[in-house]
Amino acid sequence: MDVVADVGEVRRWRTAAAAPVGLVPTMGALHAGHLALIAAARARCATVIVSIFVNPLQFGPGEDLAGYPRDLPGDLDKLRAAGVDLVFTPDPGVFTPADLATTVSVSGITETLEGTSRPGHFDGVATIVTKLLGVAQPTAAFFGEKDFQQLVMIRRMVADLDLPVEIVGVPTVRAADGLALSSRNAYLSADERRRALALSTALRRAADAWTGDADAARTELRSALDAAPGIAVDYAEVIDPHTLATLHGDGHTQARAVVAARVGRTRLIDNSLLELRSTPNRPGKGS
Repeated sequence: MDVVADVGEVRRWRTAAAAPVGLVPTMGALHAGHLALIAAARARCATVIVSIFVNPLQFGPGEDLAGYPRDLPGDLDKLRAAGVDLVFTPDPGVFTPADLATTVSVSGITETLEGTSRPGHFDGVATIVTKLLGVAQPTAAFFGEKDFQQLVMIRRMVADLDLPVEIVGVPTVRAADGLALSSRNAYLSADERRRALALSTALRRAADAWTGDADAARTELRSALDAAPGIAVDYAEVIDPHTLATLHGDGHTQARAVVAARVGRTRLIDNSLLELRSTPNRPGKGS
């Protein structure tokens, strides 16, 4: 496994790489969710590149940039074991210099949910993902469904800019008790982690009760969260899975339930597919 920090060196390395090439962008602090992305890339691609970059552009004032979990030596051990070919670890001072004058913005779908709570967040994500795609030039790039709004935004950005890359969504990976895996889970105390299960529980209740009525599902989702102690809800919505528009009324075949909440000082997000089916749709490893 090669570990490279220089953009030019990555480009030179890429010219000799066997196709197809898969890219897995990460911010490090790797867990089983990241490894699922890498496994999906490994299954489809002859060459797998992983980037590790804690993107300063996507953190707002007062957010956890300085304290964001970092463990590069441990991450590299996991990536070697996963069979990754190249790790790109750009220096923030070079990759996001103070005089950076260009940003990428995707309007509309970034202005709700996370966009409302974290202004400028998606511009930072879009800018760095565009740079990573330009440097690595992958055939396909792999992103987790846990960050569902981000996944939809990146797909729209790639389509609008005619970028020659397939964006592959990979189902959320959960702990055995249902908690969606996240690097920020490391911030949770044992008690907070138990409280955090309210998010996946609320999503499961909404999914189990789904009949196509968006208002009823939203009520179910919010009532479950409101009843949970120690949870400060940011949003709890039922949305169109393609446009991210808030859904109302009955007759919907499919939707996404999305939630964001603070547990102690830690902000967590989660989501689940709502789909009419013969068996209960529970937020588990495949949602």
